[in-house]
Amino acid sequence: MAELEAANEFFASAPPLRDQEAITAVVDDFLRPRLLLAATGNADYLSPKRRIVCVTSGGTTVPLERKCVRFIDNFSLGHRGAASTEYFMRAGYGVIFLNRRTSTQPFCRALPEDPVLNCFEPVDDLGIQPRPKYSGVVQQAIRKHYAAVKHGNLLSLPYTTLFEYLQILKIVATRLKKLDRHAMFYMAAAVSDFYVPWNKMEEHKIQSGAGPLAMELAQVPKMLPILRKHWAPSAFCVSFKLETDTNILLKKAHSALIKNDMHAVVANELVTRNQRVVIVTKEGETVLEKTEATQDVEAPLVNFIVEQQTSYIEIPLIQSFDSLNTAFTESSSLQGRVSRESSFNSPLAKVPSLK
Repeated sequence: MAELEAANEFFASAPPLRDQEAITAVVDDFLRPRLLLAATGNADYLSPKRRIVCVTSGGTTVPLERKCVRFIDNFSLGHRGAASTEYFMRAGYGVIFLNRRTSTQPFCRALPEDPVLNCFEPVDDLGIQPRPKYSGVVQQAIRKHYAAVKHGNLLSLPYTTLFEYLQILKIVATRLKKLDRHAMFYMAAAVSDFYVPWNKMEEHKIQSGAGPLAMELAQVPKMLPILRKHWAPSAFCVSFKLETDTNILLKKAHSALIKNDMHAVVANELVTRNQRVVIVTKEGETVLEKTEATQDVEAPLVNFIVEQQTSYIEIPLIQSFDSLNTAFTESSSLQGRVSRESSFNSPLAKVPSLK
């Protein structure tokens, strides 16, 4: 309960989320076709077409002033989240892409920085066209993104600050609760561990003329346990653990698995994170590496996670089958016993043999 109280205090003191009603509406619209599939039975129960994954990507900022000029940031560019989003869509999932503004976007990883300025050139006084060097990747990025959005497979929800990120995550989680085990949270974003509470934050720009700056940061309430216990308790949840020290990485990943009640924790070391990951589950550790056959380590990573969720979705089916099988066995045994007893107690059973 202490975790829930801390989370509620955080949201109560956070600045209001702009466009909250609009964000809730687009999430509901995105969710509706999957709920319809579930209601009508038009897709196999285990089909990824019934599933939605919320992929969080990029890094949150921590404002230091309400009228923010300065903020604390981290290095995350959102490459893993963008790549994973592409592979989830290939697998048939609908993806809610909760991403940092200006971070890497799905289908755009092959584009250079400042793609608008670097990928296009003027044709005449009014027109522009893709530069020959980038023509193929530009067309591919635009076509794939357009198709994903048009067919209801991708919903992008941008954020910048820690406050925005957690408020949007709460909206998404409480809406995806309706999908039960067919919902997934793939928490690849680099979320700030410390922040300045809104009610203790300076209104205006902090003045440098006052001398050295001393500031105490509060710890961000742990939201993963809240998501698991309250927001979407049946959803399949994957978190990430990044460390620079390999000696503590796996220990911390195992601790996060238990403490946050995750279904899987992806452990990655800073230097090798794009080539190698270790997935920690209750069954053990699985090492996945980028190979010549796979462009990204996210390809085998997403495949593994999809299989894990499929097994998770199957659990109630297996339990239901086992219960029915047990009931049928007990019923058959009872009927056989009753039949034998009836036969033994029958008057005909007491008639002497004529032989």
